[in-house]
Amino acid sequence: MAKVAIVMGSTSDWPTMQQAAKMLQSFGVEFDAKVVSAHRTPNLLVEFAEGAAEQGFSVIIAGAGGAAHLPGMIAAHTHLPVFGCPVKSKALNGLDSLLSIVQMPKGVAVGTLAIGEAGAANAGLLAAQVVALQKPEVAEAIKQFRQKQTDTVLENSKLELD
Repeated sequence: MAKVAIVMGSTSDWPTMQQAAKMLQSFGVEFDAKVVSAHRTPNLLVEFAEGAAEQGFSVIIAGAGGAAHLPGMIAAHTHLPVFGCPVKSKALNGLDSLLSIVQMPKGVAVGTLAIGEAGAANAGLLAAQVVALQKPEVAEAIKQFRQKQTDTVLENSKLELD
């Protein structure tokens, strides 16, 4: 079964990254979430990234704040698609994380999402869409999700003056 890895540099990133997990769960996509720090556990990072495909992962979602090297370093050690989620930082409110993740050199790709919870949720959605290429039941769940979004907007689209 295709599954998605959700990795983050610290447990403090989990409130943001669990939005990716919730999105994957809603589509019935198997995932595994773990802490892998680019700076504090570099050997674990290499071991994880180099073995991810053999572990059955098809996509990796990596969340990081501050210097945010985790997504890029994972991408450097695997052929799997990596989606980077900038986590809000105290110093620069996540802008530092965004710039660190999005500025990858040519030849090492990381798909970068928005800062914070919306970006993490969209990373989960994007990972599910990749899985859906091989799993029709996930594709159907995504179609239903999209239709529900459309229906909700249309049901609540009437504007009135106060």
